[in-house]
Amino acid sequence: MRRALRQLAGRRQSMTAAPEVLAELQGLRVRVPHLTGAMVASTDGLVIAHLVTGMEADPVAALTAAALGVGSRLTDAVGHGGFRELIVSGEGGYVATYAAGNSCVLTLLASADANVGRLNLEARRTGARIAELAGAALERPGRL
Repeated sequence: MRRALRQLAGRRQSMTAAPEVLAELQGLRVRVPHLTGAMVASTDGLVIAHLVTGMEADPVAALTAAALGVGSRLTDAVGHGGFRELIVSGEGGYVATYAAGNSCVLTLLASADANVGRLNLEARRTGARIAELAGAALERPGRL
């Protein structure tokens, strides 16, 4: 799996334009009011697709990978199984990261007015769909 991700990293430019993944992010943005950004990254911190403005996507993807690592270690340490999601609440809003299969993570940015329940519901559905898309892309080299 790691080797496949490294190969995908070499095609990062074409991955950023993956129409199916971008369509999923755009649909999520429509369904979730107060969503200010959305990104799909590999578990190694490489940007796959994003709808993030006003900031660099690459550093956010790298921090997402670091948060994923800490979240995974924490759930393992307390015996709660594999990582599913992490929500961080700040004064200005939320940063939420969701597992999207074994190779990707979905990170969402939302304002403080966001309905967190709705955010969770829609993000979990979108994460599952992105996991399907990523799995299919890994099986067909050059697809993303």
